[in-house]
Amino acid sequence: MLGNYVYSERIFAYSPCEGGVSAGSPEAAGILGSSPSARARKASVASMASQHRRHITFRRLHESLVDLIALMNLPQRDEVLMAEAGIDLDRALFKLIVGIRRFGPIGVVELAERAGRDHTTVSRQVAKLAELGLIERRPNPADRRVKEAVITSAGRRVTDALEEARQRLVDSAFAEWSDRDLVQFEQLMRRCVDDMLAMSAADKEESG
Repeated sequence: MLGNYVYSERIFAYSPCEGGVSAGSPEAAGILGSSPSARARKASVASMASQHRRHITFRRLHESLVDLIALMNLPQRDEVLMAEAGIDLDRALFKLIVGIRRFGPIGVVELAERAGRDHTTVSRQVAKLAELGLIERRPNPADRRVKEAVITSAGRRVTDALEEARQRLVDSAFAEWSDRDLVQFEQLMRRCVDDMLAMSAADKEESG
């Protein structure tokens, strides 16, 4: 009798029953490979192990992303960043101007969705940014009834200062990373985001 396959979180390990054959022995290799059905069972177990490892990895990746988002949303971090950049701006406006720089020209509805805020609240905040001369509102070329937010040169100077301050603040966090690790991390992160954006776009197309 060959024994039982024992399930664990990290791997499916072969556990021989008493008097059985060791999984790594030549006898086991010969028995497991002796018939198509045995080879199929072996392949099935390997596939299950791979699927479980991927499940564990996805779960840990999600936990890491939740931790990162929670860290980035801490009010203290925004205050430290703006102080480092020498910027005196309301936190709510600070997040929006960064979003407009990244995604603009952008309408208020889309900006509100990306920021996870109420549309009317974002509309008032965008108006305040326009009053400060950091963004301007322009009609959408395809639908002139819709006004889009576009960053101005003054707003670009603000976001440039924020970017430089952010770089100074995160340098210490990656001080022990090699250039290779940092580049690979950026490439994999970009690949992850691009694949998830493509999936989201496909879902919208199907539902639309």
